[in-house]
Amino acid sequence: MRSNSTTTYGSVTKSFHWLIAALVITMIPLGIIANGMADADPLKPTLFSLHKTVGLFIFFVALARILWAVTQPKPAHLHPDRKAETFLATLVHWLLYASLVLVPLSGWVHHAATTGFAPVWWPFGQGLPGIPVSDTVAHTAASLHIIFERVLAASILLHVAGALKHHFIDKDDTLARMTFGHTEPHPAPIPTPSAKAAPAVAVGVYAAALAIGAGLGLFKQDKIEAEALAQAISQWRVEDGTLAISVLQLGSTVEGSFADWTAAITFDETSDADGKHGDVRVTVSIPSLTLGSVTSQAMGADFFNAEAYPTATYIADIFSEEDAYIAKGMLTIRDQSAPVELPFTLAIDGNTASMQGSTELNRMEYNIGTGTQPSEGSLAFPVGLGVTLTATRN
Repeated sequence: MRSNSTTTYGSVTKSFHWLIAALVITMIPLGIIANGMADADPLKPTLFSLHKTVGLFIFFVALARILWAVTQPKPAHLHPDRKAETFLATLVHWLLYASLVLVPLSGWVHHAATTGFAPVWWPFGQGLPGIPVSDTVAHTAASLHIIFERVLAASILLHVAGALKHHFIDKDDTLARMTFGHTEPHPAPIPTPSAKAAPAVAVGVYAAALAIGAGLGLFKQDKIEAEALAQAISQWRVEDGTLAISVLQLGSTVEGSFADWTAAITFDETSDADGKHGDVRVTVSIPSLTLGSVTSQAMGADFFNAEAYPTATYIADIFSEEDAYIAKGMLTIRDQSAPVELPFTLAIDGNTASMQGSTELNRMEYNIGTGTQPSEGSLAFPVGLGVTLTATRN
């Protein structure tokens, strides 16, 4: 029998129940194990990809399960006289249905709002319509994911405990009705008392869980705070621009940018006897970096060590080179300095200049990741650097 009756569950409902149970039993350990692994472990992104993919599958299966449930009669409780027990069972079911949608959905939003390793294994892209790539959105979604999964775990424990209690203590057919092969209907049950308050109480449980999560500081972003850099005073004033970096981690490109940086620029279209057109001094606020899913890792002691070294500097002279220009100087990160050449193109219209350039750095020259990522097995040595800016002549 595919459909439910007032006394037993049909084969479709049973299939949904046990499929979701198997997926959840798979997904939760995957997330726990992957989260506890070292960042350098090459297996970590694989487990996270599997965790995300299974979670997304649960989301769609849960939606189908709910749509099926609303079209089917619900078998009555076997002990409707036990009002408190009946109400708790109904409440747990509401929490389970909500959690099976909210947990994977919040994880999906977090994945879509960030960039980094561990893609979802499906052919429909990694983004989500209406969800921007945003560190704030990603952090909020991650916090919600943690809270929702705690509610899910508690609901599962209560659900399992109730089923075992019915099976071993009450010795009734509550658990048997959800197993394949159990076809004998229970005698016509007494109608179950209405539990209209259960959805409202479920909402209250979620509200309490969110309040507890907020009280524990889950929604606060652990970002190193640094004073905003003062505007550089120079011949050319930077009006806007982008300072972007890209790294290759475990075969996936992770892109990010620094939100706070200044440039003191001296430049003249005509060069001196040495071919020099001017000079530049760039100061970068390291804590202003956003680097997808690995932002926090990048701020750590083995990488940028932002607490100890909150700024990086690049001091260079500017020369012409064929149809373009090149800045030649020293870049200092973590008190480690190395020569860097930055080729760039420049277009000047009156007192407005537009510049675009890119180069490649070697993280090992600045002792970045030498402790936990000493080889290129998980994090490549080259780091891409791109600069665009518009400046006006003072």
